[in-house]
Amino acid sequence: MRVLVQRVSRGEVRIVEAGGAPRVSGVVGRGFVLLVGFTHTDTMEEVRWMAEKVAGLRGFEDDEGKMNLALSDVGGGLLVVSQFTLYGDASRGRRPSFIDAARPEVAIPLYEGFVAELRERGLPVATGEFGAAMEVELTNEGPVTIWLER
Repeated sequence: MRVLVQRVSRGEVRIVEAGGAPRVSGVVGRGFVLLVGFTHTDTMEEVRWMAEKVAGLRGFEDDEGKMNLALSDVGGGLLVVSQFTLYGDASRGRRPSFIDAARPEVAIPLYEGFVAELRERGLPVATGEFGAAMEVELTNEGPVTIWLER
């Protein structure tokens, strides 16, 4: 399981449907935008570990300018977006291979489980839509971007 965490002052995801205007799926103010990918061997054990890691991640500055505050300390929220391309491999050729990315029948329950685990920890969570064409807009604060993998 891979998660790219971006600390944001605002984030929004829109679903792009053929022939129509994009519709807003999720919005977050101050918090984290999480781009989330799964591989074939991921289980709910990795999902629970990652949810706990994100919930406790101290990615916000305290009064002394040190990253000592977690989402709950700053009243932050989450925008969680599925992104199988986190498992893209472009080490050969010019077109990335995605064979390490979990197929939807594996990834969807893990994605939904991850969102549920975050909510169980009391965090406000907005989401994209698994498998949809999406536009993600964010204002990275800092910038702070952290790669988490389990």
